[in-house]
Amino acid sequence: MSQFEAQIVSQPAALDAMLADPSIRQQVHAAAEGLHRVRRIWVVGTGSSQHVAALGAGMLQDAGRSAHAVSSMQFVRNAPIVGPHDGVVIISHSGESAYALAARALAFAAGLQTFTITRRGTALNDVVETVEREPVETSSLGVTSALLAVGMVVAQMGAETVTQETLALVPASVRHALETPGVDGVPPDARSITVAGAGPAAVTAAEGALKIREAARLLATGGDAEYLLHGGVSPLTAQDHVVALGTPDEDGLVAALAVAAEGEGIGVTRVNEVAPLPNILAQIPAMARMQVLAFRLAQARGVDPDAPFTGRWADPSLWSIGAP
Repeated sequence: MSQFEAQIVSQPAALDAMLADPSIRQQVHAAAEGLHRVRRIWVVGTGSSQHVAALGAGMLQDAGRSAHAVSSMQFVRNAPIVGPHDGVVIISHSGESAYALAARALAFAAGLQTFTITRRGTALNDVVETVEREPVETSSLGVTSALLAVGMVVAQMGAETVTQETLALVPASVRHALETPGVDGVPPDARSITVAGAGPAAVTAAEGALKIREAARLLATGGDAEYLLHGGVSPLTAQDHVVALGTPDEDGLVAALAVAAEGEGIGVTRVNEVAPLPNILAQIPAMARMQVLAFRLAQARGVDPDAPFTGRWADPSLWSIGAP
């Protein structure tokens, strides 16, 4: 078993443990109290953590808060207009991402209410800890645990749909997603894979494509169905494949895009999340399905999913750019 696969299958138990951990609950309470006092919240992250930030901002909006997701680099180099009564939530599983740490330092220097959602064992203060550091760069548990941590904070802030009761359903929903992922029809020899979603599932589509690229070294694009329709689908042929995420799809655009692709001779796999969760939380098990897909593609292609960055891509000097 690769370490990536081991992390994937560990998720239900790890998420259950998070919900029951008294130290995490205490950290969550402190974060919720601090964020209650701010006017507007910026949720900041890099890579997969940026996807967590996007969904996290949606959860905070469910609690009636003005929340905006932004990439770490954009926050540091092209900072939005941040006021003295704003708050910042930094998402960084490793606790070491260069621009995420720079964003955190910038927020602290400005005197903003700042919390970091990160792994256990960092030396950072004002944190909500999730799980132990993942042993590989191809993040799986780090993503879902960070999303659960944001949900735990938001539930304490009085969200309408992200509640203690719905959060309690997440681990079992992830377990079901891992047991029946519904991704068997995606061919490993496709020229490229396009993952399409709507609303919060557009974020899952982007994260799914990122995991496919990392784990399987296969060209993949993911995001909002409307955005993909406006040019993203133009180069697709029968050599490519489309994964259509149908939860949610209120306007039917994802379904229509899938039908159009089939009409052009392009293979389509439809993935619908059946978890009894509000759409924003349903993206946690949906992301687990995408992780299984990435692992299976890596396995079929004979690629090591544990080593996404090699050669010059692994140069420490490249990864340290932007650090405070």
